[in-house]
Amino acid sequence: MAEGFRLICGSDDVVEAGKGFRFTVECYGRQTPAFVIRFRGVVYGYFNECGHVPAELDWMPGEFFDDSKLYLICSIHGALYAPDSGRCLGGRCQGRGLRVLKVREIDGKILLEQER
Repeated sequence: MAEGFRLICGSDDVVEAGKGFRFTVECYGRQTPAFVIRFRGVVYGYFNECGHVPAELDWMPGEFFDDSKLYLICSIHGALYAPDSGRCLGGRCQGRGLRVLKVREIDGKILLEQER
Protein backbone atom coordinates (compact mmCIF):
# COMPACT_ATOMS: atom_id res chain seq x y z
CA MET A 1 0.00 0.00 0.00
CA ALA A 2 1.20 3.50 -0.80
CA GLU A 3 2.72 5.49 2.04
CA GLY A 4 0.43 8.23 3.30
CA PHE A 5 -2.74 6.22 2.69
CA ARG A 6 -4.90 4.07 4.97
CA LEU A 7 -7.09 1.25 3.65
CA ILE A 8 -10.78 1.90 4.31
CA CYS A 9 -12.42 -0.97 2.43
CA GLY A 10 -12.59 -2.77 -0.89
CA SER A 11 -14.22 -1.06 -3.87
CA ASP A 12 -16.96 -3.71 -3.90
CA ASP A 13 -18.01 -2.67 -0.37
CA VAL A 14 -19.44 0.63 -1.69
CA VAL A 15 -22.17 0.37 -4.33
CA GLU A 16 -23.60 3.14 -6.49
CA ALA A 17 -26.01 5.35 -4.46
CA GLY A 18 -26.39 2.51 -1.98
CA LYS A 19 -25.23 1.71 1.48
CA GLY A 20 -22.16 3.64 2.55
CA PHE A 21 -19.20 2.22 4.41
CA ARG A 22 -18.65 3.51 7.95
CA PHE A 23 -15.22 3.82 9.59
CA THR A 24 -13.45 6.10 12.07
CA VAL A 25 -10.64 8.61 11.74
CA GLU A 26 -8.56 10.25 14.42
CA CYS A 27 -9.37 13.93 14.66
CA TYR A 28 -7.99 16.16 17.41
CA GLY A 29 -7.03 13.13 19.46
CA ARG A 30 -10.37 11.32 19.32
CA GLN A 31 -11.90 8.69 17.08
CA THR A 32 -14.50 10.40 14.88
CA PRO A 33 -17.12 8.60 12.76
CA ALA A 34 -16.75 8.90 9.00
CA PHE A 35 -18.11 7.27 5.84
CA VAL A 36 -17.59 6.78 2.14
CA ILE A 37 -20.29 6.58 -0.53
CA ARG A 38 -20.30 6.10 -4.30
CA PHE A 39 -22.21 8.58 -6.46
CA ARG A 40 -22.15 8.66 -10.26
CA GLY A 41 -19.25 6.24 -10.25
CA VAL A 42 -16.99 8.25 -7.92
CA VAL A 43 -16.20 7.57 -4.26
CA TYR A 44 -16.56 10.43 -1.75
CA GLY A 45 -15.66 10.55 1.95
CA TYR A 46 -17.05 12.67 4.76
CA PHE A 47 -17.05 12.94 8.52
CA ASN A 48 -20.31 11.41 9.73
CA GLU A 49 -21.59 14.62 11.34
CA CYS A 50 -24.46 16.84 10.27
CA GLY A 51 -23.48 20.43 9.45
CA HIS A 52 -26.05 21.65 12.00
CA VAL A 53 -25.04 19.63 15.06
CA PRO A 54 -22.52 16.82 15.53
CA ALA A 55 -25.12 14.07 15.04
CA GLU A 56 -24.48 11.10 12.76
CA LEU A 57 -26.30 11.33 9.44
CA ASP A 58 -27.29 7.73 8.77
CA TRP A 59 -30.74 6.62 9.93
CA MET A 60 -29.52 3.01 10.00
CA PRO A 61 -25.84 2.04 9.80
CA GLY A 62 -24.62 2.97 6.31
CA GLU A 63 -27.93 4.44 5.08
CA PHE A 64 -26.99 7.98 4.01
CA PHE A 65 -29.05 8.53 0.85
CA ASP A 66 -32.61 9.81 0.78
CA ASP A 67 -35.34 7.82 -1.03
CA SER A 68 -34.51 9.41 -4.40
CA LYS A 69 -30.84 8.31 -4.10
CA LEU A 70 -29.84 11.82 -5.25
CA TYR A 71 -29.02 13.40 -1.88
CA LEU A 72 -27.44 12.59 1.44
CA ILE A 73 -29.87 13.27 4.28
CA CYS A 74 -29.53 13.85 8.01
CA SER A 75 -31.75 11.36 9.81
CA ILE A 76 -32.41 13.79 12.65
CA HIS A 77 -32.95 17.15 10.93
CA GLY A 78 -33.77 16.20 7.34
CA ALA A 79 -30.99 18.45 6.01
CA LEU A 80 -29.97 17.56 2.46
CA TYR A 81 -26.40 17.46 1.17
CA ALA A 82 -24.90 17.05 -2.31
CA PRO A 83 -23.24 13.60 -2.47
CA ASP A 84 -20.43 14.87 -4.70
CA SER A 85 -19.37 17.86 -2.57
CA GLY A 86 -21.06 17.67 0.85
CA ARG A 87 -22.57 21.11 0.17
CA CYS A 88 -25.74 21.93 2.13
CA LEU A 89 -28.72 22.01 -0.22
CA GLY A 90 -31.47 22.71 2.29
CA GLY A 91 -32.74 22.17 5.77
CA ARG A 92 -31.33 23.05 9.16
CA CYS A 93 -27.69 22.86 8.04
CA GLN A 94 -28.03 26.61 7.32
CA GLY A 95 -25.39 26.55 4.60
CA ARG A 96 -22.86 24.49 6.56
CA GLY A 97 -21.84 21.47 4.55
CA LEU A 98 -20.26 18.18 5.46
CA ARG A 99 -16.56 18.04 6.25
CA VAL A 100 -14.77 16.35 3.36
CA LEU A 101 -12.20 13.57 3.67
CA LYS A 102 -9.66 12.95 0.92
CA VAL A 103 -10.27 9.46 -0.41
CA ARG A 104 -8.93 7.64 -3.47
CA GLU A 105 -9.94 4.48 -5.26
CA ILE A 106 -6.92 2.54 -6.49
CA ASP A 107 -6.69 -1.08 -7.67
CA GLY A 108 -9.98 -2.21 -6.15
CA LYS A 109 -9.37 -0.50 -2.81
CA ILE A 110 -10.74 2.66 -1.23
CA LEU A 111 -8.03 4.56 0.60
CA LEU A 112 -7.99 7.52 2.98
CA GLU A 113 -5.26 10.06 2.31
CA GLN A 114 -3.50 10.61 5.62
CA GLU A 115 -2.60 14.14 6.70
CA ARG A 116 1.13 14.70 7.01
